[in-house]
Amino acid sequence: MMTSEQITLIRDSFAHLHRRKAETAALFYDRLFAIAPDTRALFKGDLTAQGVKLMETLTVAIATLNDREGLTILLDRLGRRHKGYRVEDRHYAEARGALLWTLRQSLGPACTPAVERAWQELYDYIAGIMMMAGRKA
Repeated sequence: MMTSEQITLIRDSFAHLHRRKAETAALFYDRLFAIAPDTRALFKGDLTAQGVKLMETLTVAIATLNDREGLTILLDRLGRRHKGYRVEDRHYAEARGALLWTLRQSLGPACTPAVERAWQELYDYIAGIMMMAGRKA
């Protein structure tokens, strides 16, 4: 999956993002809706609450990076739920773009190529498991 160096880069950069979690989540959703306006219809509730869920889920996922089995169980459940929300595979690619843009905006110069590659690896791993679970749902 990921190297210990990549996990450290993700955890260190996420600590910065988590300190500004409301702003980070707002940036992410603003960007997602800008690049994929049709995704807005997938969100029925309060976006502030949705942002809290996003950051909480990332917190748990990042905390379990060394527990592949536990992370896979979490992501499988999440992928099945997202299928019920009408999330399609293409939405994962759009969310990936929004996440990487958010990282660049939030971290500024601290978003080094190594940090960005680590997040790409993490996101691709997460999305892969979630999409597979959604296909089985």
